[in-house]
Amino acid sequence: MNLAEMKARLAELHEQSKALQATAVAEKRDMTGDETAKLDNVLAEFDALHADILRAQRIEAQAATLTEPGDRPTAPTQPSAGPVGNPQDPPPRQRQSDGLQNTRLPSNAEKQRWGWHNLGDFARAVHAAALKRDVDPRLNAAALSTYGSEGVGADGGFAVPPEWRSQVMQLVAGEDSLISRTDQQSTMSNSVTVPVDESTDWASSGGIRAYWGKEAAAISQSKPALQPVTSRLNKLSCLVPVTDEMLEDAAFMSTYITGKAGNSIKFKVNDAIVNGDGAGMPLGLVNAPCKVTVSKESSQLADTVIARNVLKMYSRMPAANRARAVWIMNQDIEPELMQLNITFKDAAGTAGIAAGQATYVPPGGMAGSPYASLMGRPIIATEAAQTLGDEGDIIFADLNAYLTIVKGSGIKSDVSMHLWFDQDTTAFKFTLRMDGRPWLSAPITRKNGSNTLSTVVTLQAR
Repeated sequence: MNLAEMKARLAELHEQSKALQATAVAEKRDMTGDETAKLDNVLAEFDALHADILRAQRIEAQAATLTEPGDRPTAPTQPSAGPVGNPQDPPPRQRQSDGLQNTRLPSNAEKQRWGWHNLGDFARAVHAAALKRDVDPRLNAAALSTYGSEGVGADGGFAVPPEWRSQVMQLVAGEDSLISRTDQQSTMSNSVTVPVDESTDWASSGGIRAYWGKEAAAISQSKPALQPVTSRLNKLSCLVPVTDEMLEDAAFMSTYITGKAGNSIKFKVNDAIVNGDGAGMPLGLVNAPCKVTVSKESSQLADTVIARNVLKMYSRMPAANRARAVWIMNQDIEPELMQLNITFKDAAGTAGIAAGQATYVPPGGMAGSPYASLMGRPIIATEAAQTLGDEGDIIFADLNAYLTIVKGSGIKSDVSMHLWFDQDTTAFKFTLRMDGRPWLSAPITRKNGSNTLSTVVTLQAR
């Protein structure tokens, strides 16, 4: 790698380390052993690459020194009357190319901003460069390297510094984001193949099995039942137009662009995790082949959710997954939840008695919990869920059993003012590459009982 590529890779490694840490922070937990090992590897590569950059800068400084013009004699023509450093001697020329001033990398915050004060400051410089005004030298670090004319904004635009890309990614993986609850893996390739073992502990054949045996008898053998699953990353892009008038307000620019882009990408990711069809996007929960759909009650009114729906959905979630499962629903369902009651029967089993049951707890009901809960599990209200009465209006799912693969470099972003040049508007583009699907490929067959189980449970349309 050349020096520019090494610096770009250094920024990618930093974003990877921040993403690993952000996942644990967003889920309010300590990092797992695997996450810690990945972070240690990233940090080790960062340190090694940092050392390589310093050496490359020293070599470049040597070359610059050798090509310096001979504008001063190599030895004085007359002996100096004064000591070394006499004020009468000509001042020594500062040599930034000797490698001494360039060996110190800037601070972490400076590296992620590439020398810019804020996003508005950067955007105004891009706009001025595109109008053939003064080109800020800091833009050299932001020129895209995948186009024929690297330093010309008209050809390829300029890459947005990593700090603001990270801010967008933090919004995407925020507290109300579904992706932050999934089994998220990162990769630097465009596709990933992972082995999957879907055998159950109680299956009579297939997968690793345990057997009872007599003393001195041969032990029955078994082997893993692994199936490869390949995920190819899909591209999600967000194009944000910003007028020249908005460029004048740098503080507003930073808030508007990062907030708007982050929220837009977050919704599209949430919507794909819930409703994606797997064609050029992740495979969503409601289209997953492992989904279990609970039937509505025979006498149930249209556009309602009753207690028996909730109880049956809860019973179809594997017991081992319930502690991580969440309810994903449209907020149109909330009035139904507040009226939930369970009907008890008398000793004869005929008469019905309506009684309130604490299956639903509103936000703040459990020591200030930020989420409402149903059957003790959090409720996440999202516009990705269908309206009341349609399948997908309420979903009970263990998102930790949903695999998401995200490009290790995180969100890629760049800016150009030529797309809408005639409208005095600058375009910011943010791109996220990812894929996702439930780990299961089919519902789980029970050992005892006819109802299947799944980590994705929906309610039939009513």
